[in-house]
Formats: sequence, C-alpha cells, structure tokens
Amino acid sequence: MLIRYTRHNEVTVLNARPGKVEAIYFNHVQTAFKRLGPQIRLRIPTLKHLELVLQKDAWIVVDRVLSEFPVLCWTNFESVHRDNLHEPIKCEVRYFHYASSMIYNKTIEGMETMLSELLDAGSSDKRPDVLPFK
Repeated sequence: MLIRYTRHNEVTVLNARPGKVEAIYFNHVQTAFKRLGPQIRLRIPTLKHLELVLQKDAWIVVDRVLSEFPVLCWTNFESVHRDNLHEPIKCEVRYFHYASSMIYNKTIEGMETMLSELLDAGSSDKRPDVLPFK
C-alpha cells in the first residue's frame, strides 16, 4: 500500500516564494509518473541522508535522519491549462530549513540523474512497440 507523504502541508514553513520549474524537468517527472507510478522516492546521490519524494502535486526533499522532516518543497504547480511543453512551470517553493536553498540545484541535478537511470533501466527490459521498416 502506497502511503502518501503529507508533512509538507502540516509543518510550519520557514519561507515560501513563487518559483519556476524548467519545462524539461517537469516533463521528465511527468513521464516518470506514467511509467513508474504516482509516487517516486529517490535518494539524492550527493546528499547522503536526503531523499526526494515526487508526487503529482509536490516534490518534497525529506531528511531521513530527522524522521522524514521536510527540508525543501516545490508545490502548487500551475500546469492545469498548459498549452506548451517548453515554457517553465510556475510553482511555490517552500523552505523548511535555513540552509535548504543550498541544496536546491543539487536536488534538481540529482533528480535528473536518478530519473534517467530508472527510466533507462525500465525501458531496456521491454520490447519496442514500433516495428522496423524493411
């Protein structure tokens, strides 16, 4: 049974700002949801005790050592009436720790690396759906 992470909505936020997620990252996560399921947990390679929880409505960095306390969160994605695939997605960025801005870029880079590995591993096991031309 999948337990949905909700502490990012329950814990006091240190700071919240309007932000953007580049379209390439947002699109990559949406593709991963279709192939891997509605919630994905990734260990961030360069940040040993942090994990990234990807959900449809939020991407949350949690500290496994501190009882999965949220550290950083992207939420409230404005993608409902999206008519393009190349423009950044507006969102809200929530900071739960004084140093969470320092892991912002490392988290995105780690997410891209880990998602690419997961998606590549999953696609090599399947036969292609497209037949080659003769």
